[in-house]
Amino acid sequence: MVRVPKLNRAEVAQAARNPLLYIAERWTPTERIVRRAVMSAVVMSVVIVVTGGAVRLTGSGLGCPTWPKCTDESLTATSEMGFHGAIEFGNRMLTYVLCAAVGWAIIAARSAKPWRRSLTRLGWIQFWVVMGNAVIGGIVVLVGLNPYTVAAHFLLTTALLTVAMVMWQRIGEGDEAPRPLVGKAVSQLTWLLVVAAGLLIAVGTVVTGAGRHAGDSSDVPRIPVDWKMVAQLHADLAWVVVALTVALWFVLKAVDAPVGPRSRTRDLFLVLLGQGVIGYVQYFTDTPEILVGLHMLGSCLVWIAVVRVLLSLRERPVVTPAVPGPAVERPEPAAAG
Repeated sequence: MVRVPKLNRAEVAQAARNPLLYIAERWTPTERIVRRAVMSAVVMSVVIVVTGGAVRLTGSGLGCPTWPKCTDESLTATSEMGFHGAIEFGNRMLTYVLCAAVGWAIIAARSAKPWRRSLTRLGWIQFWVVMGNAVIGGIVVLVGLNPYTVAAHFLLTTALLTVAMVMWQRIGEGDEAPRPLVGKAVSQLTWLLVVAAGLLIAVGTVVTGAGRHAGDSSDVPRIPVDWKMVAQLHADLAWVVVALTVALWFVLKAVDAPVGPRSRTRDLFLVLLGQGVIGYVQYFTDTPEILVGLHMLGSCLVWIAVVRVLLSLRERPVVTPAVPGPAVERPEPAAAG
């Protein structure tokens, strides 16, 4: 058992005024703990996407027909609401787990010594993105699963995942200005890859919004476009991303780039291959629910790999303050006779 320290009134007042400062003055986490805290936010960002997909794929999107309560009379799902109510309410509860993971990341970053304001700021950005996405999730329910709001809900979660990955990367870096590890042309090619991958994910939300998995058994409006045409555009963009990835890998080999960018580009290529196989199989098998869920997981993994490639093209060295050496003792002048 851990002994709970006794607090006087002054300490209680200090903790109430600034709890993060109060914790930071009494706890110094190791870098390993900070990394675990931030990685928990990354993992929960992916989990919330997968469970959100499960809500839609099981037709449980309106399992709780209102928001912020589950029903007009109950905050939680009731037994009469059955399977769909339990699925939707369970996904809502995972939002609190995500908040806890982000909160742990903020506390760990604030308590680390020395304190890095830039790292803590990234944690707070995640917190406000989660709050904003919770509001959008409520709007999704209130407007009856409008596909445009569902797409916005997913894209904002992708933004959350981006910030979480940047924070994880920044733990092992310094706060100096970034120094490029590759030339400008390689950097421009990488940014082109990032833009193409972003378009791929955005068009994927249109495919979802026009497809048959509306998220509820009732009549839910779909995006009024030809689903097969949008799916073909999505596949074409996927091939563009694959081609840019291969081109980037060859360019990095040609310019003898550091091993970090090359290995992360290789990892992206492997993730894209797996995601492509799932995408084509689900297309030719009439989009079964399990494969659609795996494809949503793959979307997160693809974006994580893209962000890692982009972040590997620069470095921020950790600057260690110089420690002055011992003073040289000088002999005292001889006293006059």
